[in-house]
Amino acid sequence: MNINRKIQTKVSEYARYFPVTAILGPRQCGKTTLAKTWLAEQPASHYLDLELPSDAARLAEPEDYLRRHRNHIVCLDEIQRVPELFRVLRGLCDETGSPGQFVVLGSASPALLRQSSETLAGRIGFIELTPFVEEEIGAENQSRLWMRGGFPRSYLAPSDEMSRAWLDSFIQTFLERDIPQLGIRVPAITLRQFWEMCAHLHGDLWNHAKVASSLGVTGKTVGHYLRILEQAYMVRRLSPCAANAKKRLVKSPRVYLRDTGILHRLLRLDSLDDLDGHPVRGNSWEGYVIEQIAAAVPDAELCFYRTAAGAEIDLLIRRRNKLVAVEIKASSSPRLERGFWSALDDVQPDQSWVAAPVGAPFALSETVTVAPPAVICNALNS
Repeated sequence: MNINRKIQTKVSEYARYFPVTAILGPRQCGKTTLAKTWLAEQPASHYLDLELPSDAARLAEPEDYLRRHRNHIVCLDEIQRVPELFRVLRGLCDETGSPGQFVVLGSASPALLRQSSETLAGRIGFIELTPFVEEEIGAENQSRLWMRGGFPRSYLAPSDEMSRAWLDSFIQTFLERDIPQLGIRVPAITLRQFWEMCAHLHGDLWNHAKVASSLGVTGKTVGHYLRILEQAYMVRRLSPCAANAKKRLVKSPRVYLRDTGILHRLLRLDSLDDLDGHPVRGNSWEGYVIEQIAAAVPDAELCFYRTAAGAEIDLLIRRRNKLVAVEIKASSSPRLERGFWSALDDVQPDQSWVAAPVGAPFALSETVTVAPPAVICNALNS
């Protein structure tokens, strides 16, 4: 199944401007496939996978090797495994200043972000590649994408059973191999317990002290674990908005697992029927919608609004001096609570939506429209 990735055009745009283009994202989200597809369209390119000893050995003298391929676009996959390359790339970039010299791929490494920001500032453009989103696979496949998640091998698996098997393998490999390779020293079983707790708290207000107490660790340790999963693109921390200084606002963030397939595996939910009978269903849909919107408008500021008095909007999107409110309901006939209408009065958004699993948009009031996520994403980009 050939699926066009929505950021491919962006890679071309960045390569025409930046000397180095970095494509970042979680393991197995399709970075290598995207890069090879794009490189095949270029006049001259060279690809190295730094996880392969044979390719890594070619860079024993990196400056000499890269100079010999000066007329090629050189792609370095899993660049975080050789962070000292950033210093070499900087020197080569500065010799000519020309764009499109290098493409680097990284699996969300804190070391990658730190090294590149220190040595390639002003020379590198960052692009995030997410797992599949509706815009890429079609809104008609929404149920499958929601249940299986967007990682290509999970979504494209020939059966639900094989999708679950791949997700189980991915979770184990991420904990036992990928995290240690990033230089993070946390026992796999400990981080898995924390990850599972995040799954059970998916979409709820985050309580550092409560989580720390449940795990028998300090709040500082919990913060460290959360940052690890954030930096690996496994969780999203959604901050509360400070949209109304006159109101007493909730200050705790909400934490979502970014891929609903992983969420459902950690909770052992094997089918949509299992999900329908589980308390996480509404929050699972909420996280799914937030990821679709975040991928559609990566330059937007996302937050939620909630006051101590109960006024609440699930998602506020601030982009290009425009404020959009989105309430998220996992029902084809959504009912909105009083707190939502009160929150609308507080924040006065330019547009208001309810994201629901419906086939076509319909008006709920003069100012609020119920619509599927794809329609909302298109409206945000119009």
